[in-house]
Parts: sequence; C-alpha cells; structure tokens
Amino acid sequence: MIIVIDFGSQFNQLIARRVRENNVYCQVEPSDISVARIKELNPQGIILSGGPSSIYEQDSPKIDKSIFDLEIPILGICYGMHFMVHTLGGKIKKATKREYGFASLDIKEPAPLFKDMETGFQCWMSHGDSAIKLPKNFVITASTQNTAIAAIANHEKNFYGLQFHPEVEHSKNGTLMIRHFLFDVCKCRENWNMKSFCDGAISQIKEAVGDKKVIMGLSGGVDSSVAATLIHKAIGKNLFCIFVDNGLLRKGEKEGLEKNLTAGLDLNIKFVNAKEKFLTALEGVTDPEKKRKIIGNLFIDVFDAQANKIDGAEFLGQGTLYPDIIESKSAFGGPTSIIKSHHNVGGLPEKMKLKLIEPLQLLFKDEVRKLGSELGINEDLVWRQPFPGPGLAIRIMGEITASRLEILREADAILLEEIKEAGLYRKLWQSFAVLLPIKSVGVMGDKRTFANCIAIRAVTSNDAMTADWAKLPHDLLGKISNRIINEVENINRVVFDITSKPPGTIEWE
Repeated sequence: MIIVIDFGSQFNQLIARRVRENNVYCQVEPSDISVARIKELNPQGIILSGGPSSIYEQDSPKIDKSIFDLEIPILGICYGMHFMVHTLGGKIKKATKREYGFASLDIKEPAPLFKDMETGFQCWMSHGDSAIKLPKNFVITASTQNTAIAAIANHEKNFYGLQFHPEVEHSKNGTLMIRHFLFDVCKCRENWNMKSFCDGAISQIKEAVGDKKVIMGLSGGVDSSVAATLIHKAIGKNLFCIFVDNGLLRKGEKEGLEKNLTAGLDLNIKFVNAKEKFLTALEGVTDPEKKRKIIGNLFIDVFDAQANKIDGAEFLGQGTLYPDIIESKSAFGGPTSIIKSHHNVGGLPEKMKLKLIEPLQLLFKDEVRKLGSELGINEDLVWRQPFPGPGLAIRIMGEITASRLEILREADAILLEEIKEAGLYRKLWQSFAVLLPIKSVGVMGDKRTFANCIAIRAVTSNDAMTADWAKLPHDLLGKISNRIINEVENINRVVFDITSKPPGTIEWE
C-alpha cells in the first residue's frame, strides 16, 4: 500500500486516485499521523501532497520528521517537496517569479521517475515558493525556465521531489512518473481492484454497524444507489431508505426513480413528499450558500423525523464522494480552501442525532461507476449523469419559485432528450440547463417580448476536479435552442456556457 500525507492540497485525493488506477491500494492520512501508526500500516511508499501553505510560516502543516528515518521511499509534490527540503537541511524561500500553469520541464540527469522520457515536455506548475538550496546528497534532476529546482532526488535514500503536479491531467507523463515511483522505486504489486474495495467496504460496514439500523436518503443517482446497495449487502433489511421529494427534481424524475429503485434494488424505500417544506424555506432566498445550507439542514430534519419512527436507527448513510469533501473542507480537517459547501457535507447540524456512514467518501465518480457494475446495479443507474443534492435550486439563479422551477424543468427535459438522441449522454460528464436571473428583449410573432434566458452547460471530465466545456455540434445547439424557445413559455433566449473548470465550477452555484 501507499500512504498520501494530506498537507491540504485540493489534489491530494487525486494523487490517491492515480495510485489506485495502477491497482495499488492507497489511503490518505492527516499530517499529524504518528510514526508509530505509519509503521503499523507498513506502507511500501509515502507521498507528501502539495498544499496552500508556505513551509516557513509558523502554522504550516508538518509531519514528524522521523519519517525520513523509516527507510521507506518518499515522493514530495510541491509543498511536500518543500517540507522534505526544509526538514533535511535545505532552504525554501518566496519565489522571485511565481509560476502557475503550463511549463516546459527539462530533464537534467537520469532519475527513476523520468525513465524513458525525452526532455522538454509539459508539466503543470502552481507555486509561489521555490527551493534555493538542497539538503546533503540531493541532486537537481529537472528544471523549468522560471524554476531552477523543479525536481530533485536522493537516490541512496529513494527520496524524490517534484515542484510540479504530476497527478493532474495537464502534466504530460505525470501518471507515468507516479507509476515509476510505485513499481520501480517502491516495488509495489498490482493486487488491488474494485472487487477488493467492495469486499473491504462491506466488512467495515458490518463491523461498524453491527445489528443496528441505518437510515439513508436515495436520490436515484449513481452515488446514493451504489452506497445504498453496498450498505444493503452488508446489513440487509436493517437499511431503511427514504426518497425525499423536495420539489426540486427534474421533470418526471420522481416517477422514474420510484419505478427503478423499488424494482431493481430490493431495498426498503419510503417516499416522502416534502415539496412545500422546501419551497417555503427557500422563499426569497437568492444567495447560493444559503440555499445549500437551508436544503442541507431541512434534509437532515426530514431524516431525523423519519429516524424517530424507526426503532434502533443510529446511522445516516450518504453517498458522499471525495470531490464533495475536498470542495467543502479538507477530508481530515486540514487547510484546504473551501470552494463551496455541499448539501451532504457542509449543511449538517452540529447536534445531528444520527452518526454518519459514508462508504464512498474516498472514491471519485468513475470509481463509483466501476463499483456499481461490480455490485450488479442496473446500467441506466450506473451511468446516470451527476445531479446535485440541492437539485434545481442551484440551477436557478436568484429566487426559487414554483413557476421558475417549471420553466427550468421543461427546458432541461428538452436538452437531455436531444443530448441522448445525439448519442452524447454517456460521453458528457454533465449536461443541464440553468435559468438565469435576467430577462432580455426579443421579437416573437412580430411582437416585442421581455422574457427569461436559459444557459446550456455541458462539460467533459474524468473526475470533476477539472472539466472542459463540451464542443457540441452547432446544429445540435441550434436544435436545442429552437425547441426550448418554441416549446417553453417565457423563454426567448438561449446561451451556451464555454467556461472550463478552473476557472469556473461545473455548477453555476
């Protein structure tokens, strides 16, 4: 196994994902993990993640320096490299020129991580500090135009450092570097896969829950469906699922999900109509964070009410994924910057009566789909595009009303129908409509109109950490626009969002 030490990087679980893609088990641990615990875990290697701090700051995250005495290969990435250099006697200082984005990496001398690579390939930089002096027995193995020390090595100790981020897709050869670290340096074996994760998760759930009962929300999406099936395999009928109709669902969604979930998964499911509660609570609210908090708190309130009716219910199951956690807070309370809160992470009351059980919290969406297939879940559910817990509430910019929800439902239904008809549904990470908080002038039937504007959002991605806007065919966009304007009342303009992530997020709110 490999341990990733969390120094607060928003990419630290992406590092773990890259390791798992090579069928090597990996887990993320906090920077305050003890050396005794590391010895107990007995890893083949350690990866020190990046992070937003500067190593010379007083409160910057640090791990016990005696990890360098364990005779275990260590790879430091960005801040992780700075920690290695600083701790072992080198020097880090604020860079004279910050380096963000693409850079050309020039290999200076042979190193295991760069095996069979030609010099001058693209890497992804994101740092404001640089190493200016190396510890004893370290050598520079690569540089960029702005960063003289872009990669380092202590070959005798098997310590390696990279100033750039090999884990992101933007770094050419980055995944190959990680593979070289795993197999050429750490001598790992490819013996972990989704079946082993599934078996381990079921065992852990059994141990944690025992003969107690779990109450869980089902949205009908792949995350909650996979999580529920996993918990169901562990504890059977002691899992009680609830589908909350919050009035923020897409057109025909409740009816379709009710049919698919009850017929396909053999779960205890109760359908609860809470439309009026949610719409009343959201009345007049326009701030996106307030929307999420209101929905999250009310969501839990509904569950508390249901839990009180089930004798022995002590756990709340959720289909939380790692991107949800990493964008809301560090998975281990570290310094990761908050991007936005999520209904199943940031909206939880401090005195919630139920304990959380989140079996998917260290997985990315593509891994969850693989797990779903391993569990034998219906293909339509496994490949359903992500849909946010707060539903259409965060796809309506501004106030949420019944009439605005109806407008968005109709427009979104047309968009998805055409995307599926064009054979693009599975090729896109997400495709959806957004109702904007503006009206524009139009001419329809020789009359002046002043009506709503719909934005189309379609993105491609592997893990939701980064995403690119989808290059949809113009004739398809034209057909979608024409249908929406002609078939949906009070819309006279359709626009297409061509923003990638970063700088934008996939959802608008």
